[in-house]
Amino acid sequence: MDRVLEYEIPSEYDGANITTVLKQHFKISTNLIKDLKKYKEGIQVNGEHKRVVDLAAKGDILKITIRDTASENIVPTDIPLDIVYEDEDVLVINKPSNMPTHPSMGNYENSLANGVMYYYKSKGEERVFRAVNRLDKDTSGLMAVAKNSYIHARLGEEIQKKELKRKYMCIVCGDVERDGTVDAPIRRADGSVINRIVAPDGQRAVTHYRVVKRYGEYTLLEMELETGRTHQIRVHFSHIGHPLAGDDMYGGHLNGIGRQALCCSKVLFVHPVTGHRIELTCPPQDDMMALVQL
Repeated sequence: MDRVLEYEIPSEYDGANITTVLKQHFKISTNLIKDLKKYKEGIQVNGEHKRVVDLAAKGDILKITIRDTASENIVPTDIPLDIVYEDEDVLVINKPSNMPTHPSMGNYENSLANGVMYYYKSKGEERVFRAVNRLDKDTSGLMAVAKNSYIHARLGEEIQKKELKRKYMCIVCGDVERDGTVDAPIRRADGSVINRIVAPDGQRAVTHYRVVKRYGEYTLLEMELETGRTHQIRVHFSHIGHPLAGDDMYGGHLNGIGRQALCCSKVLFVHPVTGHRIELTCPPQDDMMALVQL
């Protein structure tokens, strides 16, 4: 499905070539510019096809058309989606637990990607599934999905620059005394493709946390990640003696919940096209909160 973006050339770009405008204003990557050059409608000025070496003048209308096709090998499946936000470029979904992000062995038709592809198909849209942030199968909460390659790249840059913010809520075992930060390197455990451990030769990992409420046996925390290592929250809180409730992989006891009590509760980003600040929140799932409402 095509996404068309238009821009009136201001005086600061008067006489600049189109490559300069695409890279400096739109922040389009070299690879995407190559894609735009492949078809006549890719780059137009005042309704006429233009080359990237052509010059722009103040008042010109530059139009770019970003093309997309449907993701192959992802079976559209009628899965209900809790859509928190949607526009032409971004879809934000409150993902439930027990749902992987992508299809995998044993999960060919029950992933978030399957549900999103069905949603696109029901609207007559051909798109590629592009997750901006990813959550473990058993982690619930907000996931952003880009509707085209341009938005996916721009939001990816926001993650790298730490401009796209995510906050998490979790319930950990024990009584956490105060707010704090865990700064401990993480690497894959020897002999495992899944488990992670804190180790001196790991990659730097930093988790900031705030105590929301204490329940004696459990503590509800809000966290923000300075880094994004696999299983970072789970490993860090196990490391400091407060594993996540339900996270038996890292030492947490199940006690009424069959998964780690973790939720991505807030996503904040600047929209690449409109420039608007988008801030979205969602509460933890009922199975999490049931632990502290007994």
